[in-house]
Amino acid sequence: MTWLTDRFGLDVPLVGAPLAGVADGRLAAAISRAGALGMLGVPATGAASWITAQAATCAAGGRPYGIGLMAWALTGEQLEAVLAARPALVSVSFGPYAKYVEELRRAGITVVTQAGTTDEAMAAEQAGVDAVVARGGEGGGHGRNDVGTLPLLQGVLDAVRIPVLAAGGIATWRGMAAVLAAGAAGAWVGTAFLGCVETTLSDAAAAQVLDARETDTAYGRVFDVAQQLAWPVEYGGRSLRNGYFTRWEGREDELATSPEGRAELKPGGYVYAGQAVGLVRERRTAAEVVQSMSTGNS
Repeated sequence: MTWLTDRFGLDVPLVGAPLAGVADGRLAAAISRAGALGMLGVPATGAASWITAQAATCAAGGRPYGIGLMAWALTGEQLEAVLAARPALVSVSFGPYAKYVEELRRAGITVVTQAGTTDEAMAAEQAGVDAVVARGGEGGGHGRNDVGTLPLLQGVLDAVRIPVLAAGGIATWRGMAAVLAAGAAGAWVGTAFLGCVETTLSDAAAAQVLDARETDTAYGRVFDVAQQLAWPVEYGGRSLRNGYFTRWEGREDELATSPEGRAELKPGGYVYAGQAVGLVRERRTAAEVVQSMSTGNS
């Protein structure tokens, strides 16, 4: 048992990361039903009505679930929808998150934030979060690329007194066992769920995930620049490398002023995934992934 399992009544000390654009209510609810804690990720332009509908899907199962928010894009309407939904957990990260912590906690919601350095984790503790996610550079999606998961986890565990969840590169029971042995309260897992039938990924995108190797990811801001998303520059994204990324890598300033170049990126023309993607080899249900993380039957 850990702080995570005790706090939320879980069978498995695992949180399904809030994969914006991939993890909606269906995936989050499936992870929660399996005994872990599922999260839905709110896109930058996510409507309050979408949050309400997806939260209702999660809540219908009667199990705890969470919602992930991006501080740089968070609107008042989104926040009000989250407060009204009363999820068990809210992750608010990447930008000026601290101003939201007190209001969320007053609503009885457990609040965490993702940290990519030990200094960020220490600042999170000072901001009053209930726990911090030590997210290493191996992780998929957005975050810092400064420190790998293992050295970051060790540094954060030494530096803070609040519970620490480990994220980045954890996709099997071996990774889960490693971070728990180190002292983490649980694992924060995203890429391992990309092959699940409950995601919103297209069949073509899912096939890319299953075919990818551990060396097939790239980190940078190409896709954000192409979409004119105002992500803070320190938080790039780790994705599957494709021709578009390779073509524009190192030319982000040029891309920012090139409507033609930006138009080359088609909707759905990228898949965010971490370096553990090489361990995702088959289509499975979320329940099967959760079970494999807890029993070793992977």
